[in-house]
Amino acid sequence: MKSSGIVRKLDPLGRIVIPKEIRKVMGIGEGDSLEIAKVDNEIVVRKFSRGCIFCGSDKEIVEFNKALVCGECRNALGKE
Repeated sequence: MKSSGIVRKLDPLGRIVIPKEIRKVMGIGEGDSLEIAKVDNEIVVRKFSRGCIFCGSDKEIVEFNKALVCGECRNALGKE
């Protein structure tokens, strides 16, 4: 994983602040849900999404390359 050069300390409750620049680039706003996962020996934080990355649908969702895609968008991608 590539380092961004920003270091933050945990507060007594285990919280960290995600810098504004990173939140802006990642499209993370106040009130958004974040998913926290352990992957190998690293902690991964990403914006939580239950729906298709293209249309937001929650119908016929499958994971493809760590992204969620619905059946309709999968079919559309296959035609291009």
